[in-house]
Parts: sequence; structure tokens; C-alpha cells
Amino acid sequence: ETSTWRERQSRLVVTFATMLTKFETKSARVKGLAFHAVRPWILASLHNGVIQLWDYRMHTQIDRYDEHDGPVRGIEFHRSQPLFVSGGDDYKIKVWNYKQKKCLFTLLGHLDYVRTCSFHLEYPWILSASDDQTIRVWNWQSRTCLCVITGHNHYVMCARFHSSEDLIVSASLDQTIRVWDISGLRKKTAQPGVGGLEDHLKNTAQPDLFGSSDAIVRHVLEGHDRGVNWVAFHPTMPLIVSGADDRQVKLWRMNESKAWEVDTCRGHYNNVSCVLFHPRQDLILSNSEDKSIRVWDMSKRTAVNTFRREHDRFWMMAAHPTLNLFAAGHDSGLIVFKLEKERPAYTSYQSKLFYLKDRYLRVYEMGTSRDVAVMQIKKNGSSYRPPVTQMSYNFAEHAVLLTTNTGSAETSAYELYAIPKDVDASNPEAVEPRRSSGIAAVWVARNRFAVLDKTHQVS
Repeated sequence: ETSTWRERQSRLVVTFATMLTKFETKSARVKGLAFHAVRPWILASLHNGVIQLWDYRMHTQIDRYDEHDGPVRGIEFHRSQPLFVSGGDDYKIKVWNYKQKKCLFTLLGHLDYVRTCSFHLEYPWILSASDDQTIRVWNWQSRTCLCVITGHNHYVMCARFHSSEDLIVSASLDQTIRVWDISGLRKKTAQPGVGGLEDHLKNTAQPDLFGSSDAIVRHVLEGHDRGVNWVAFHPTMPLIVSGADDRQVKLWRMNESKAWEVDTCRGHYNNVSCVLFHPRQDLILSNSEDKSIRVWDMSKRTAVNTFRREHDRFWMMAAHPTLNLFAAGHDSGLIVFKLEKERPAYTSYQSKLFYLKDRYLRVYEMGTSRDVAVMQIKKNGSSYRPPVTQMSYNFAEHAVLLTTNTGSAETSAYELYAIPKDVDASNPEAVEPRRSSGIAAVWVARNRFAVLDKTHQVS
């Protein structure tokens, strides 16, 4: 958390984002964040030892918990039980029941600060990472430590379960990322896995005196030049993203036998605090002590958006498991935001409504309720396409102007599409547009349209 750097204004290149702030708090420094899967709630763990529970829809604080002694860095809701877990600088992991509004029990064992703690999606397990250079797996039902994973030789800043495989990924100030295979632990302690009951009984019958097969390191990823602060699995693809004190965000790919660096996203000019994959788009989000949140195109590895605060360094980020919602914690509170509006661009002509959905231009006929896709929208050579913000239809030419206003005059553009006359609704064709830069474009006559260019002149 050192910040002895000086900002270099000459390197400041900012594309102001279309992030939509939905909720904001003022508090002590936020070190941990967690969304509830169903309710409009968010947990914030603070540097002053307090845990806050907020309703971000009603903009109210529901509860406050302050049993930790010192900063609380790790926090997470359980997906189905009325529980959350917290870990702090007092070396303690606490499991709370938010319905009963109390701490149920404390897990002791770590010998230094607890950096992160999280629940397994399927098993009654808690994963914790600590400055004592260990990762621990706990059973919250039996309230016991199942496994102590060693191998890192500096503080372990972050550890996360994979969403569907028997894997853990960890990041450390020893400059490495490690991927651990915990299928041995699952076979020994949890319910039968894919091998069935016979395989489960065979594995549990053989004692492992030293616990060496509980968690085996599968990959050691080396590439960062400074300590690694955060790491995350992709929810569906064999990818890992990491952020470090070398100011870089790195993308890694893995298979059964090896893991390798795919590329590096450069742009932050101080320590990268947290990084995550967008759950449903080909985007990476990162935040940093340089007071910015950056959004990266995963295929091009380039920044598509930057959101900056004037005085506050960012420390933590979280993504809602199902909604288009994100949260970021900074020196003086938290923000809950969306990356883009979810209402699609649309326009109407007589009884027809033209709108965009899933990269298709669709037409809804109000009289008959007929709804068909008439054309496919091009991606512009990238897996991520910024959302279209404005649409203008010309009935005489049967053409549409689509404007993508990114918030920056330099990167905003419009496209002119001629809608095909013969439409195959089951397989609409991809039409090649005429594309140019511009903040907005609208039809003004049968065969003329006006463009607001980047100098804010109409042409």
C-alpha cells in the first residue's frame, strides 16, 4: 500500500468511461467488497475494522459489524445460506449470520494478516490467504482446518477457488502465481465427485500422513517483476488474469500440462490492486493506486475505458454474479456502477420499432407483435464492441445510422447500414457498413445526414 510515487502528468491518457454510478458511500478506506447473489446488498470491509452491510438500491446501511481488531481485508457472502465470512489483520476468520446479526464462530490458525477469504460454491469450505505465507482450506460446518497449503515464500495476497474445477489460484509478493490441484482434498473430505462412490471410498481408505496429496501445485506462473496483488480465474474459459506492483495486468492461459503468459495490459502507472474478468463480456476490469479503474478489451489487450477519481486510490473490486453491476472500494468509500446502459438503442417509424439486441438489428411490428432479426451488426475486428447509443432510421433509403458514443470524441464513431430487402430471419446476413468518426449522426433529409464531429462542429 505504499504510495511514495509522484504522478507523471505527461503520461496521463484518459478515455472517460460510460460507467453509470448507481450508489456511492463515504467511509474509511474500503479493503473488501462482496455482492449478495439475490438481494440488493453489498458488504464493505473497512481499514478501521468495521464491516458495513448496504442496500445499494435503497441507498441505506442495513447493519454494521465491528468485532474485528484492525483492518478487515477479506469478505464474502455465501451463495445460498444466510452467512458471510470475514478475515482481518487480527489473524482471525469470522463466520457471521446476517439474519441473527451476530458472529457464529471464529476460525483460528493463521499466524499473520488474513488477506482474502471466500466460500466454495459447492462444498462447505472456506479458502483463506495470509501474510504467514500459507493458504488454508476450512470446513465451516465442522469448524476445522482441512488443509494448509505451503509453497509461496512471501505474503499470499489472494487465493480463489475455481467455479467448477478442483483448482485454487493464488498470488503472492514472491512475484509468482500458483495454480493448485485440490482434487485429492475433495476426494478425501467432500462428497463423491465424478469418479462416484467407489472411487471416493478407495481414496478415503488410504491415509495421507503428511497431507502432501491434498493440494498439489500444478502450475507456477512467473512473469511479473514485482509482487502480485490479485489473481482471478475466468468463469468459463481456461484463463487467468493477474495484477501486480509492476503496474501490469497479465493474461494467462492454461491446460492440463502447462500454463503460459498470453499478453500484458499496460497503462496503469502505480500498483494494480485488483483485477477481474467481466462475467459476460470479453472484458477485463482493473483498479489501481493510480486512482483509476480501467476496462480492457480481452482480445486486443487495449484499454477501452478509464474511470478516475481525483484524490482516492482504489483497493478492491467486485462483480455481481448475475447482474451488470460492479463495485470498487477506494480510500474514502465505495461505488457501485454499471459499465453501460442496458436499454438498447431504438427508433420507430409508423408501426415499426427498430432496436438492437445481441448484435442484431431487429424490427418489432406493433400491430401483429411480429419480432424478427433483419441484419447482423459487425464487430469491427474485436470481440468487444462498445454499445450503440443512438439510432436514426431513413424510411426512403431503408437505412440506419448507428452511433457509438464512448464518452470520448476521439473514439466515438457512427456507421451507416443499408438494411437488406430480402431477409432470412433465421440467419440474418452481416452487412458491411460505412464507418466514420463522429459523436452523433442523424438523418436530416431523404439522402442526407448530419454528423456532429469531434470538434463539436456539424457537417
